[in-house]
Formats: sequence, structure tokens, C-alpha cells
Amino acid sequence: MPTTALTDTPPYRWVTDPADLQARLDAVLARPAPGLVGLDTEFMRERTYWPQLALVQLAFDDAGTADDHGDGDGEILLVDPLCPGMEAPLRRLLEAPGLTKVMHSAGEDLLALRQHCGALPRPLFDTQIAAALSGVGAGLGYQRLVQAVLGQDVDKGETRSDWLRRPLSPAQLRYAADDVAHLHALHADLSARLQALGREAWCAEDGARLVDNADNDSLEPWPHLALRTAQFLDAPAQHRLLRLLRWRDAQARIGDRPRSWILDNELAVALARDPLPNPAAMQRMLDAHPKAPRKLAASLWQALETPLPDEAEAPLARVEDRDRKAYKRLQEAVAQRSAALGLPDGVLASRRWIEALQDGEDWPGPLAGWRRSQLEPVLAPVLAAIGKP
Repeated sequence: MPTTALTDTPPYRWVTDPADLQARLDAVLARPAPGLVGLDTEFMRERTYWPQLALVQLAFDDAGTADDHGDGDGEILLVDPLCPGMEAPLRRLLEAPGLTKVMHSAGEDLLALRQHCGALPRPLFDTQIAAALSGVGAGLGYQRLVQAVLGQDVDKGETRSDWLRRPLSPAQLRYAADDVAHLHALHADLSARLQALGREAWCAEDGARLVDNADNDSLEPWPHLALRTAQFLDAPAQHRLLRLLRWRDAQARIGDRPRSWILDNELAVALARDPLPNPAAMQRMLDAHPKAPRKLAASLWQALETPLPDEAEAPLARVEDRDRKAYKRLQEAVAQRSAALGLPDGVLASRRWIEALQDGEDWPGPLAGWRRSQLEPVLAPVLAAIGKP
């Protein structure tokens, strides 16, 4: 089926024929330097564990160069991934090594692409990461970043749309096109800022780590640490909570259902708080809870009562036993280094990463690479003073 022009501002086309996307890629990848493609997705995740890919937006630059605003004179393709055979050209685009994929806050988009296409965008330039590292701001949404850098407004009225319905409305299509319309301009501006600061490699490293994390997609080993109420449980109860949360994650993946549909946090904590004498006692607690997983009661009991091989190594969620003075010294050293680099709070090292160092972890994942090179000279004396070499 041929594509149909929908509007002239910005120019975008609705693509339902895989051959059409293949032909577009042939032209782009035949260039001596394929350059950039702006990339975004729309997906649905309200009723599933895995995000369901519903739309892929691509912003090409026909000229291979940008105008004064960095937009070039290309076009936007709105690709329907639900059409049979569309996975192959999308996979080809994602895996093209010479084509940089420019995305904004790509985390969940990466999971949707990997689940649907079996591939991930490499190399990746994430404009949210670039904005943080260039000092524009940390955690900025697309709308705020476009306004801050380009001085333009972006309509976010269709954020909660049903993207799996067909046909999509004109308002949805315009919204989807806008989500990639400014990515080339953002890339041009932010790249210049990073280059001036000598931080292009930092951005590339963080982008590659984001993609690698999506590719591995291993389960969070210590999910109990994310629950604030876990702090108020003793060690055996936290171990029981860990067993339940890992069981929940596995069940959610198997059934492709949201975690909270399997076992909500409140019930998980209640089940873990005190040892239960037998399955009947657990069943009474399930019967009193309106969203309890009664059909999975036998599996739930087994998970609750079966120690994990690594639970003795689990860090505990803690309230009062952390050395607050030592943490404050580490935090202040990080803050001083961040200020010297002109980085927003939390970009160089989050609270959780600082606590991991304080607990003796050897420069955990996100603190490796460029962050370690910036932090080790200022944190090593503090770590040595508190007995954490």
C-alpha cells in the first residue's frame, strides 16, 4: 500500500507498506555518511508487563545537512509496526551502524523496540542525557527541552491516547510527528554544547549503557530496596519480601501482566512482615484483600517459604543504622565536584549510588567510566577515612 501525504507542516507520511520503508532506508544508507534519524515510539503498557509498540516515528534529513535551526529539509514517517513484515525494515534501521539514532528519554522506548523488533538503536544519542551533561538541565521532558533550547512550544495533548486503535486521529498524528520534528535541531544544539565542554564521549558512554541495559533487561536483583516500607521490616522480613517481589516479577513476565496485577506492594509487605505458620494463614490474608492472587496461592506460598540462594547477600533497606556523617561527607564531595563541572544535581551521582559506595560496592555500573574518573580523586580520601577503600 502506498504512503499517503497527510499534511505539509511538518511533512509527514503514514507508512503501512514495509517495502516503502525499505526503499527509504536504501536511499539513506546509500549515502557516504548516512547521518542521523530522529526516532520515537508510542506504546501501550497499562494492561501488560511488556510495552506494546503501537507507532514508530522517524525524522529523516534528505539533505544530510541541517539548516540554521538544525532541522534540514527532510520528512517524517509515521510507521505502523502492526502491519505484517514491518519488523524487518525497522530492525535494519535500528542496527545500521552508520546511522545515529536521536531519541529523547529513550528508556521505555528501547524496551518496546526490543520486544517488537528484536533489535535496539545503536548508536544512540539521547537528548535528555545530552541536556544533563551539557548543563541545560537534568530530567527535562521533551516539551520543556524544546522550549528551553529552541524557544518553541510542543503540544502534549495526546499523551494518554490509545495508540493501538486504528485509524489514528489527525490530532494523534500531528502529536506523533511533533515528537520527532525537533530532534535534529536539538542534536545540533546539544552536540555543539557537548563539544565545547569536551563531553561528547560522556554522552556516548551513557547512551550506550542505556541501550546495553535494555538489551540485558535483567531483573532488578534487590527490588525490595525500591519500597519505602521495607525500611521498617527486620532482616528476615526483608528477605521474605525479596522472595515475593522476585516471584512477582517472574509471574508478571510469564503472563505479560503489570506487576501490581500479580501482587501489589501493600499485600507483599503484609505477607512478609511476620512468619506465617501455614498456607491456611496465608489464605486468610489473601481472602481479606480484594486484589489478592488467589489462583496462584500455592505458588505464592512456595515462593514465600523458599529461601533464595543469594538472599544472605541482599543489602537491607535501612532507616537509622547508616553513618549519616559519612554519607554527608560523600554527598558534599559529590556536590562540590558537580558544581565545578556545571552539572545538575544527581547527574554525577545519585543518592543510591553514593550509598552503594558507602556500603563498600566497587564503583557500581553507572559510576564506572567517566564518572569514576571525575569522582575517584575527590571521593577516595573520604572513602578511606570511613574505612571503605
